[in-house]
Amino acid sequence: MAERYQNLLVDKQGDVCWVTINRPGDRNSIDTPLMKELENVLEAIEKTSCRAIAFTGAGDTYFIGGADGIEMMQCDAQGAKKFSSRIQNLFNRMEASPLILVAVINGLCFGGGFEFALACDLRLAGDNARIGLPEVKVGIIPGGGGTQRLPALVGSGRARQMILSGKLYSAKDALDLGLVHSVLPADKITGGVSGILGPIFRNPQYALSRAKQALLAAQRVAFSEGLGIESEAFGRCFEHDYFADLMHRQLQEGLLETTTKLPDWAYKHRKD
Repeated sequence: MAERYQNLLVDKQGDVCWVTINRPGDRNSIDTPLMKELENVLEAIEKTSCRAIAFTGAGDTYFIGGADGIEMMQCDAQGAKKFSSRIQNLFNRMEASPLILVAVINGLCFGGGFEFALACDLRLAGDNARIGLPEVKVGIIPGGGGTQRLPALVGSGRARQMILSGKLYSAKDALDLGLVHSVLPADKITGGVSGILGPIFRNPQYALSRAKQALLAAQRVAFSEGLGIESEAFGRCFEHDYFADLMHRQLQEGLLETTTKLPDWAYKHRKD
């Protein structure tokens, strides 16, 4: 974590690493150099003891004000396609992270900024946030996975209405629509991260990572293939002693009852 970043502020706070998108003069928008830094910071944080990354935006106006329009306006059709692939690859990488990713939406969050948030596991919004995919209003379409992830989140019909209208939604409406998991007063949103992560952190990290792996398969592969990925991830959980130790302890303490005839060792702690 010794690396210095031009467009990011990184602050490790216990199990959570805070990453602030720091391009306030450019609406915290996502350009190619920022994409590269985000890929690098993900890799660096995953090598630490952190269990989650909380992303937020510098200042109090923008979380992420879309992909960088100044860079995109210089693209021809082929260049725009490459830009789209580049930002999609970043969001795919984020989604596949074994850590819990939290979007702390502290202001305007639209276009590529909302697609960034969609690639996170959890989304918290300040009551000042406005959220949506307004690309059609400027003559383009979402290019960072929004047409694929939004239907998976809210259903095809609702996603069509949101994308074709280009409407931005208030934090309250975003909560009602299922776009975010929680809305808090803007000055209390950072404190909400510990509130939502606390119950999650009670669970073993390997189980969280395997659950994310199986959930991601539900979006990307056929149902039958997803079931195979789920079974594989389920089996890998048994490489750890957590579940077996818990069952043994509950049997030993009388918290777990069964009519199955078990050998005496089943009622003793595995490590006894």
